[in-house]
Amino acid sequence: QVQLVESGGGSVQSGGSLRLSCQVFGYTYDMYCMGWFRQTPGKEREGVATIEPDGGTMYADSVKGRFTISQDNAKNILYLQMNSLKPEDTAMYYCAAYVSNYCGGGYYLRYPAFFDYWGQGTQVTVSS
Repeated sequence: QVQLVESGGGSVQSGGSLRLSCQVFGYTYDMYCMGWFRQTPGKEREGVATIEPDGGTMYADSVKGRFTISQDNAKNILYLQMNSLKPEDTAMYYCAAYVSNYCGGGYYLRYPAFFDYWGQGTQVTVSS
C-alpha cells in the first residue's frame, strides 16, 4: 500500500519561499507519475505540478517560473520548491501518486481524480 506524508508547510510573507516535502512509502518510483495539488475551501482541487520517473515535469500556468517539482528517488521523497510566493498561493497542498510512468503531458494535472494515492495535506499561508 502506497502512503504519502507531506511536510514543510507554514506561514510566510508575500515574496517568500517554502519547500514542501512528501515522503513516499511502499512504492517503486519508476512506476508512478507524482504530483502536487492544492485546494482552498469551497474550491475544487487544482493541479500545481507533475513529475515523471524520467524527470519530465509540467506546471500549472499560475506557478510556472516560481515553483519547481523534483524528486529524490533514492530517498523516495518528492519536493515542491516554492519561490516568490503570493497570497493567492495560500491553500492546503497535497502530494499524490498515479500508477503510470507517464503524466499525460500535463493532462493529468487538470484531473486530480486520476491519482490513486494521496497524502493528508500540508497548509501553506502567504500573507501580504
